[in-house]
Amino acid sequence: MNFETHIGTDITKAAAYLNSNEIVAIPTETVYGLAANALNELAVSNVFAAKKRPLYNPLIVHIKDVSEVEKYATDVPELAYQLFETFSPGPLTIILPKKDIVPDITTAGKNDVALRIPNHPFSLSLLQMLDFPLAAPSANPFGYISPTCADHVYKQLKGKIPYILDGGPCKSGLESTVIAFRENKAYLHRLGALGIGELKKIIPDISFETKDDKAPVSPGMLKQHYSPNTILLQCDHIDQLLFEQRDKKIGIISFKNSYPIDADKLVVLSPSGDLNEAASKLYAALHYMDALDIDLILVEFMPEEGIGSAMNDRLERAASKFIK
Repeated sequence: MNFETHIGTDITKAAAYLNSNEIVAIPTETVYGLAANALNELAVSNVFAAKKRPLYNPLIVHIKDVSEVEKYATDVPELAYQLFETFSPGPLTIILPKKDIVPDITTAGKNDVALRIPNHPFSLSLLQMLDFPLAAPSANPFGYISPTCADHVYKQLKGKIPYILDGGPCKSGLESTVIAFRENKAYLHRLGALGIGELKKIIPDISFETKDDKAPVSPGMLKQHYSPNTILLQCDHIDQLLFEQRDKKIGIISFKNSYPIDADKLVVLSPSGDLNEAASKLYAALHYMDALDIDLILVEFMPEEGIGSAMNDRLERAASKFIK
C-alpha cells in the first residue's frame, strides 16, 4: 500500500491512525519508533512488512506507566519493579513472561514480552490517549541506521506510512538497554542508552548475552545491524588509514579529535569529550555520511565507559556488514 506520508505534531491525529490499525512513526528519547497496536496481529504484521523485518525478531511493547506491566506480563520479579521505578520512564526494556493478550507475532513466537516506558512527552501523551500498548521498533528499513529525527524517517519510509509524529531530535540517540530474568538471574541482551554502571548499582552480578543471529530473544542481538550503505570501518589509527586509502573518498566520524580532511567530510561528535552528546549525534552522523559521495566511512573507537560501550557495540554491528 502506498501512502502520502505527512510529518506533523498532531498527537490526536497520530492516535486516530493507530486506532484504525495504521502504523505511525513516533518520537522517543532513544530513536524514532514505527508504532502500531501491539495487541492487533494485522497492525503488527504491517510493521514487519514496512520495515522488511524478519518475523523471528521480537518487538518491544511500549506502555504508559508501571501500573500496566501486569496487564501484559506475569511472574514479574520484585527486582524488575525496582528497575522500572528507578529508570522509567526511560531507556530501559525488561523482558518478562507474557500474558496471552499479547499476540505471538509481537513476540516472534516467544513466550516472553519486552516492555518499556518511553521518556518523551509526545509518546507518553499518545499512550495516554490509547487503550492499547504500542509495538514500536526503530522506524527504518531493517538493518539500516536507526532514525533520530523525523527527516530520517521520511527519507526511509516515505510512501509506506501515513504519518510521522515530529517530536524533534531524540535526546539519547541510542536504543534502550534490554535485560531479562531467568531462574532468578539477570541477563543483559542489548547495550543501550542506560549505562551498565547505573544498572550494576542495582544488579552487580548481571550477565551479558548480547548476540544471537538465529533465535534472538531481544531486539538488537543480531551480529549485523545499524549499517549504512557506505563501507564503514571502526579503527584506532585513522591518520594511517587516511594515508593508506588516499585514493578513496573518505569521511570521518570522530569522538572529539579533528583530522586533516575537508570540513564537510568530518563530523566531530563532541569537541568537549561528552559521551552523552556524542551518543545523541552518532546516528545523525552516520545518516549524513551515508548521503555523501564517498567510498569509505572511518569511525573512531569510543571510550569504553558509560554509553561509549553501547556506541562501540552499534558501530561493531554496523561495520560487520562489510567485514567478512
